[in-house]
Amino acid sequence: METRANYVLIGAFTLAVIAAAFGFVLWFQSLHTTKQRSPLRVIFEGPASGLRNGGNVNFNGIRIGEVVSVKLDNPRRVVALAMIENNAPLRKDTLVGLEFQGLTGVAAISLKGGEEAAPPVPLDEDGIPVLTADPNALQDVTEAIRATLQNVNRIVADNQQSVKNSLKNLEVFTEALARNSEKIDNVMVKVDGVMAKADNLMLGLNAIAGGNNGSELNLMVKSIRELADNVDKRTNLLINDGRRTLADISRAVNNFDRNPSRVIFGGSNNAAPEPAPAPAAAPGPRRRQ
Repeated sequence: METRANYVLIGAFTLAVIAAAFGFVLWFQSLHTTKQRSPLRVIFEGPASGLRNGGNVNFNGIRIGEVVSVKLDNPRRVVALAMIENNAPLRKDTLVGLEFQGLTGVAAISLKGGEEAAPPVPLDEDGIPVLTADPNALQDVTEAIRATLQNVNRIVADNQQSVKNSLKNLEVFTEALARNSEKIDNVMVKVDGVMAKADNLMLGLNAIAGGNNGSELNLMVKSIRELADNVDKRTNLLINDGRRTLADISRAVNNFDRNPSRVIFGGSNNAAPEPAPAPAAAPGPRRRQ
């Protein structure tokens, strides 16, 4: 019994130490968070559409905190309480407004600018810093949204006839496609046939080039080479024959020039013999040196 009681005490002590450690961590974290952030009250003199609990608080586009509560102070004023970082450079002249992620996004409190030498944010009655949103900024956001919607509506209205014509042309084109669906099918069938023939042609070329390890292509190349060699030999023979023929013609022309009657009437005994060449002169006696 004593051993079992010791085990119970040891287990209870261990659980107590673990719980105390968790409690200390949570307390330290909450204390650290409390020291890092401080409350800020923002007053909107008018509607604050889209502002929700958990919304962002941005300073010059950088998130510095979040909204923790939104409530109505009176029918014309909305009060939002936010927790922001202590190192945020807020000043009395910091501009406050709303910014949206798109036309239907959740609103966020937007803090902008402020002179570095300006005084700090004034404190409310309970000691919480308070800033009042600029009504003109809120009106600018609303007017921007309205202007955008009006521009979209104006574009649609100005191009109403063009939109109608485009839809009508699309309808006519669709009807033409429906009427000529059979022709289109026939054209597609012909295209498929042409593609099939092209595939067969490519397969045939592939078979010639690579079938049987390229033997058909080698035979074809060899035949073309032999044909070229034969043509070359025959061409050389024709050239040689032509040269001999030209030599005979040239010889006949020379004979005609020397004795045209012989060439025309043939050889004759009465023809005067060609004069013999004159004998060369005999050399004279040499002088003795």
